Amino acid sequence: MMRAFTALLARDLKLAARVGGSGALSLVFFLMIVVLVPFALGPDLNLLSRIGPAILWLAAVLATLIGLDRLFQSDEEDGSLDLMTGAAVPLELVVLAKVAAYWLTTGLPLALSAPLFGLLVALTPTAMGATALTLLVGTPALAFIGAVGAALTATIRRGGLILAIVVLPLMIPTLIFGVSATEAALGGTVPFTTPLAVLAALSLIAGVIGTLAAAASLRWSE
Repeated sequence: MMRAFTALLARDLKLAARVGGSGALSLVFFLMIVVLVPFALGPDLNLLSRIGPAILWLAAVLATLIGLDRLFQSDEEDGSLDLMTGAAVPLELVVLAKVAAYWLTTGLPLALSAPLFGLLVALTPTAMGATALTLLVGTPALAFIGAVGAALTATIRRGGLILAIVVLPLMIPTLIFGVSATEAALGGTVPFTTPLAVLAALSLIAGVIGTLAAAASLRWSE
């Protein structure tokens, strides 16, 4: 099982690197939002610093959707998904490997780039570190939630809009606790570890439920 998981993970990472992947597009989209919002709000650095973590988290949620519709759709189009479904390997393991590869090429770069992009919204070093940590903990939840929508729309051509409508409401709790954890690190009334623990729990729950739900959706679509 572990060998199959590693092979699937390496396959998706190679495909992402060969095609250019959604990771670079997500980073560009992330940067565009972070750059444009200060232009809309004006040159008030105090305001930008106060709402900067929320801007970064909102940008990360939207950037996660880039390329998410192709998570299973490309395999559906070339017939690879039929082979994976009929293989002896559990479909849940296939979903887990594909979501892990997607997070490594999308979610992880977003979290690592948060301190750099935080300079654009006048974040303090503490806020940059807290935002990067919360994104590192919370983006797996976004990836697994998105995988459910990607599985549901795998057989629908140009299902990106439907995918966004389906998964965005489900991502709101992760967004709320991600921003709350960052604000707590900056001197909120709640200890930083409390919302961070909730955020980690959301990622674990999404990992279990999202994997099972995405696999069930792929079986149902067949």
